[in-house]
Amino acid sequence: MSRFKLPESVLVVIHTAALDVLLLERADFPGFWQSVTGSRAAADEPLGVTCAREVREETGLARPAADFDDWRYLNRYSIYPQWRRRYAPGVTHNVEHLFGLRVEARFAPRLAPREHRRWQWLNWRDAADVCFSWTNAQAIRLLAFRAARLGGDGRPA
Repeated sequence: MSRFKLPESVLVVIHTAALDVLLLERADFPGFWQSVTGSRAAADEPLGVTCAREVREETGLARPAADFDDWRYLNRYSIYPQWRRRYAPGVTHNVEHLFGLRVEARFAPRLAPREHRRWQWLNWRDAADVCFSWTNAQAIRLLAFRAARLGGDGRPA
């Protein structure tokens, strides 16, 4: 297993049917709020498995891979310079796959203290406004668009 992270990740927007969104504050950068995110453990790890692993690690919520809604949308972005040391030399960009996870009600996550300091539930508009990452803010706005277009929870019928 390589000591470097793979430059391919998932971003999971955890939300209720009312479009309340769970955000986590990074432990290493106070004030940086985000959804659950994380890299594939291996190139052949299915993305749904990556989602389930990251959500369990970051919130304590155990859900099967099939529960994650693949929005079939991805972003390619420049990795922030302060995090490039985690990747192989010369890696400057990441590919991020967007997923949603609808939960029945707000819950109190069990945070991984090395990763996150605090959590909050916000309506989708406020959640999008406080995310430090443009891709995360865009994903939350996409959740609202999907819900309006597809109905209710943003999942296809």
